[in-house]
Amino acid sequence: MDRTLRVLVVDDSAYVRKMLKQMLSRSPFIEVVGAARNGREALELAAQTEPDVITSDLVMPEMDGVAFIREQMSIKPVPVIIVSIAGESGELALAALDAGAIDFLQKPTALATEKIFEMSDDLIEKVKSAAGVQMKPLVAQRAMAETGGVALKAKPGKRLVDIVLVGISTGGPQALKYLIPLLPADFPVPMVVVLHMPIGYTELYAKQLDALSSLHVVEAKHGDAVEPGTVLFAPAGRHLTFARRAKGAVTVHLDLRPFDTLHRPSVDVTFQSAAEIFRSRTLGVVMTGMGSDGKQGAAWIKSQGGIVFTESDETCVIYGMPAAIVEAGLSDKSLPLYELANAIQEAV
Repeated sequence: MDRTLRVLVVDDSAYVRKMLKQMLSRSPFIEVVGAARNGREALELAAQTEPDVITSDLVMPEMDGVAFIREQMSIKPVPVIIVSIAGESGELALAALDAGAIDFLQKPTALATEKIFEMSDDLIEKVKSAAGVQMKPLVAQRAMAETGGVALKAKPGKRLVDIVLVGISTGGPQALKYLIPLLPADFPVPMVVVLHMPIGYTELYAKQLDALSSLHVVEAKHGDAVEPGTVLFAPAGRHLTFARRAKGAVTVHLDLRPFDTLHRPSVDVTFQSAAEIFRSRTLGVVMTGMGSDGKQGAAWIKSQGGIVFTESDETCVIYGMPAAIVEAGLSDKSLPLYELANAIQEAV
């Protein structure tokens, strides 16, 4: 880091505010410039202190986290990390993402000091990453998702692939709410999405997306058939791979292994498995997100003769995962979000 990051902490618990301030202060590159008890106070403090990043609870008196994020984004977009109790309210958390929050961090339900400090490294890393978020693309994503688009019509022609895989992280929930509803009901191949999201949220998010889409969108279950017309989401906390049955049908396999990946589910693990099953008829799409998950998987797809698309810097909230693939020379096309649906449709 070449500068000190200014952070505003928002939580109705005085104890949690104190702990978060102590945790963040462990980094010499972070300065906590204020602490607010609710969204109303947070709006005032944000105007006064001009933070680079805000951490916010969801359930607070007077003005909750979702209302605060909506209001703050309308005044001045600032990267917001949700810091909330796991499972406290899945719908609230997803609403906060829709409002413009960029990431989650789950507070332990037992607020003992040692438990709180276990999340310290994650919090510091997320704050540093959040400071690099491009808020302009995030605002554009939200606008596109809210206004929607015209669903594409299937185009006749020679099909190049048998499966579409999407790997995505920060900024993903908003981007997918724009992309997937554009795909038509007669989309001829299955789609599988690996989205970095905390445990307990993927099923609810898939249901929300299903209501917006012509395709059937669900959280994958072990043994599910991989078939056209369906978008399967890898469940948070488990890797998704594929198995081919005796009669040729392909089904989903869910597992905690491998244990040595940075993310579970891992884009790399799913992409590699798909390349082994579908060979050259695999399309991998890597979209907005920090880190390099998907780079090794993209290499597996390319080694089997498959195709890899990446989202371009123009519309990425964080140009990390796609950049790693472009820099490795593994991307066949780099496209902005608003061109990806057409490119995917042409490939299938």
